[in-house]
Amino acid sequence: MIDPDAYAALLTDWCLRSEPGQQVLILTTTLAQLPAAALCRVLLDRGAWPLLRLSPPELLRDFYHHARDRQLDSFAPLELVEVEAADAVLRIEAPGDTRALAAIDPTLLARVARARAPIQRARMQGGRVVSIWPTPALAREAGMTEHDYEQLLSRALFLDRPDPVAAWSDLRERQQRLIGRLSGGHELRIEAPGTDLRLDVGGRPWINSDGRHNMPSGEVFTAPHERSATGTIRFNVASVARGAEVAGVELSFAEGRVVHATAERGEQQLLAALATDDGARYLGELGIGTNGGIDRATGSTLLDEKLAGSVHLALGRSYPQSGGTNVSALHWDLVCDLRAGGALKLDGEAILNDGVLAP
Repeated sequence: MIDPDAYAALLTDWCLRSEPGQQVLILTTTLAQLPAAALCRVLLDRGAWPLLRLSPPELLRDFYHHARDRQLDSFAPLELVEVEAADAVLRIEAPGDTRALAAIDPTLLARVARARAPIQRARMQGGRVVSIWPTPALAREAGMTEHDYEQLLSRALFLDRPDPVAAWSDLRERQQRLIGRLSGGHELRIEAPGTDLRLDVGGRPWINSDGRHNMPSGEVFTAPHERSATGTIRFNVASVARGAEVAGVELSFAEGRVVHATAERGEQQLLAALATDDGARYLGELGIGTNGGIDRATGSTLLDEKLAGSVHLALGRSYPQSGGTNVSALHWDLVCDLRAGGALKLDGEAILNDGVLAP
């Protein structure tokens, strides 16, 4: 089992960089009670204020079964006040059932996402950290034993290293060198079986995702110019989106917009997500995974998009710091693993060849 105290120390010292008086809103399920309690202890030791919100894992599914129209199309005002007032919001994914929402009408899920957009925007503007804690459901989703899944997550978090904070600092430096190669370029081209997609990233800043906001992390990302995506991409990593598996996704773009979309599984969920709002058919992000501790897809986007040798594209909302202007209630990362054969090129020069960084 991952040591809850070591995990809490990493989140506190590297991600939150806690200071006396800091108000930290902690959102998770009762399955992460041990690390949540450890976080409260560490934050109190640092002079901060932990504000713990533990929920039963089945509460999210119950919401969709019992909420009335008014509750589906709005949100509790106090929830927004709390998020806006907090100095940092830390959400730890610890599901009891990764497919809990699989039977919910996907148009209903999109409807709730639109209604809760103000809360999502508030979380993005303040200090935001998303992490993950191993549960039996996550291990099953990854097709792994609980022990093996915990070992993978420990490597992904760098908790298997003598000094995890120093390891994350080293990763930040390596990623900054990669950003140095990418900055100043214009056309990115992704080539793989079933994929030939061109994007313009000229003038857009690259962001070093070094574990401050996602833990684990390990990626560099930017926002492609909104009208630039041209061609087709096939995502060979399955995604669990809003409780349902979506696999074999193929998207075709013209002038930045998705003009054709299919999926081998979960096509209804894919089409419902694209219908979320006007911005859902445009790209908000392109990222390159660098975390060598993640060596296989797990069904968790938080991990899979960081897989070393992969690229991912996000449909919908862009992050302002990456220069993007796309606005949407949707932000859905889809992953293409290039290790089995593929390339990422910048202005014709290879950045990734078969998932390996080119020298």
